Amino acid sequence: MRIAVAGGTGVVGRHVVDIAVDQGHEVVTLARSAGVDLVTGAGLAARLDGVDVVVDVTGTREQKRAAAEDFFGGVTARLLSAEVDADVRHHVTLSIVGVDDVDTGYYAGKRRQEQVVTSGPVPWTLLRATQFHEFAEQALGFVRLGPVSLVPKMRTQPIAAQEVAQALAALALGAPAGRAADLAGPEQHDLVVLARRVAAVRRAGGRRQRVVPVGLPGSGGRAMREGALLPSSDGPRGRQTFDQWLAGA
Repeated sequence: MRIAVAGGTGVVGRHVVDIAVDQGHEVVTLARSAGVDLVTGAGLAARLDGVDVVVDVTGTREQKRAAAEDFFGGVTARLLSAEVDADVRHHVTLSIVGVDDVDTGYYAGKRRQEQVVTSGPVPWTLLRATQFHEFAEQALGFVRLGPVSLVPKMRTQPIAAQEVAQALAALALGAPAGRAADLAGPEQHDLVVLARRVAAVRRAGGRRQRVVPVGLPGSGGRAMREGALLPSSDGPRGRQTFDQWLAGA
C-alpha cells in the first residue's frame, strides 16, 4: 500500500512513517522538508500520485481561535481536494479526546478540522487520543519567564506517541470506519505534576526550570481543570506509563 503521512516529521507522524515502512508499505511524507507546503498546497498534488490512504497528523503552534481554525480548516480542505483529484480512497485524521468540551482556540481549530473531514468527499476515519507523554515537556515551553515556566492546570491521561501511531497505522490499513473509539493512556495525572517531574530530570542534567501552575481563564480553562480532556467511556488504552516514558526519554 502507498501511504501518505501529512505531518510525517512530527511527534506522532515520524512513528507512523517508521511503522508503515517496517510493515513493508511505501510511505510518502507530506511536509515542508519533503517539498510540500500544506498551508498553500504547493507540491501536494505530485506527492499524492498513486496514494491509497492519507494519515493526517498535522499540528500548529497557533493558539488563537481564528488562526487555529484557519490552519486546520484550510490544510484539511486542501488535503481533501487534492485527495479527490488523486483518487485517494481513505483519509485518517488524528484529533483530541474531549475536544467538544474545551472552548479554547486550539481546540476550536481541531473541531473545525473534524467538521471538514466528516462533511468532506473522501471516506474517513477519525481517531481521538489524549495528550502524549511528550506534552508535559512541551508544556514547559508554553510560557517561559527566564527560569520559570507557567504550566496550565489540567487533568490528563497521557499516552505514548508511538502507541497512537500504531493505532493510526492499523486504522489506515482497514476500511474507512468513521469515528473510532477514543484512545487514552493507562493512568490519570495532573499536568503540573508531570511537568515538574520533567523539569527535575532536566535539573539533574544541569538545566534549571521552575514550574508555576496557572489556571487558564474562562470555561475552557475550567473544563481542563475539571477533567474534560479525560476519556468519558471505556475504550482502548495504551500500555506505556509516564514513568516508563520518562525513564527512557
